[in-house]
Amino acid sequence: MSQPTRILLSLIVGLIIGIAAAASGGAWVDPAVAIAQPVGDTWLNGLRMTIIPLVVSLLITGIAATAETARSGRIAARSLMIFLSFLVCASALAAFLTPAYLALFPMPQESAAALKAALSGAQKVSDVPGMSAFIKSVVPTNPIAAAANDAIVPLIVFTMVFAFAITRLPAEQRAALTLFFQAIADAMLVIIGWVLWLAPVGVGALAFVVGARAGTGAVGALLHYILIVSAVGATIGLVAYPVAILGGGRRLLDFARGVGSAQAVAVSTQSSLASLPAMLRGAGALGVPVETSGVVLPLAVAVFRVTAPPMNLAVILYIANWYGIHLTPFQYVAAVAAASITTFSGVGLPGQVTFFAGCAPIGLAIGVPVEALGLLIAVETIPDIFRTIGNVTMDVAVTTVISKRYGIDDGIVVAPEDMLA
Repeated sequence: MSQPTRILLSLIVGLIIGIAAAASGGAWVDPAVAIAQPVGDTWLNGLRMTIIPLVVSLLITGIAATAETARSGRIAARSLMIFLSFLVCASALAAFLTPAYLALFPMPQESAAALKAALSGAQKVSDVPGMSAFIKSVVPTNPIAAAANDAIVPLIVFTMVFAFAITRLPAEQRAALTLFFQAIADAMLVIIGWVLWLAPVGVGALAFVVGARAGTGAVGALLHYILIVSAVGATIGLVAYPVAILGGGRRLLDFARGVGSAQAVAVSTQSSLASLPAMLRGAGALGVPVETSGVVLPLAVAVFRVTAPPMNLAVILYIANWYGIHLTPFQYVAAVAAASITTFSGVGLPGQVTFFAGCAPIGLAIGVPVEALGLLIAVETIPDIFRTIGNVTMDVAVTTVISKRYGIDDGIVVAPEDMLA
């Protein structure tokens, strides 16, 4: 049984037992909740303790790897700049889409109230200050204190400056520091692997508490969450079509046919890497020469996960909606920045690790509790399908743009069987 399946089953079982306990009204329910709550919290703390060292180390190694890639050629460097622009734009779009979808399809009030009561133990991490204090706080006077206090925005700023400084060092020193932080990241991933192995226990305990306190409202809230976050990912994926039409000069039906096989692989595997051969064939069918697609698409699979920042941001905005937290414009700016930047810290990680490492820093940056992530990680399988479809669709779309603007591009659509002949 795969790990996501084990986690999902533990969520379902925990909710069923919790809901049944609440319906029974027995005197044993409160003591059971009192035992399950610290079990779930302890498991969640096991994940939280890895956030800061993991994000810092992966951000440093990610920037170092990106800088090395940028040095490798003109198309690679320009591709990275386009990737970064799309990531920021996608994050900003999610900051508008998520509140809009929540306004159009609000969570049932009883579900929101029940979940808020069930997760009452979670507290806001911090508040983003006003403009003057916010600008002053961006540059930390003590990066160690920023890490200790979960001040993620100034910590990210320092980490980025430090990472770019590493890229200016001589090759031997650059390699040594990169290897050091890669070792830290690998060690954190080992710890996370141990924690996730215990996920059925932790998620089951948290689900029992939520089911016992929120009743059937918890099920409706989780389904509503899946709908909203998946809708954000689907919208980002749909944006790829006008990108290919307007930026890549392709016809709608040609692009839809060209990317169709890659989307099918994405649905079945939930892996952009597994979809790469189909993406290469689709790009070729759209007239993109292998000299361009052979550079851009593997690079896109490695660093350009366009649905990651908007969907991670949607998760945190949804949690804020659970708690009735009204975010300020500065918090939205901080959230967009954190979502865009920390994307580079999730390259090549397993799905559950990517979800937590991508979402938690955003929540810490804007003062939204991250305790609910312990439950939401269990239902990530469905939104992850939309993540992967959106990623592969945009990868091919952006490849057509880069080919038209910077590469060799004849725009001639050929049949896949002719390409493979």
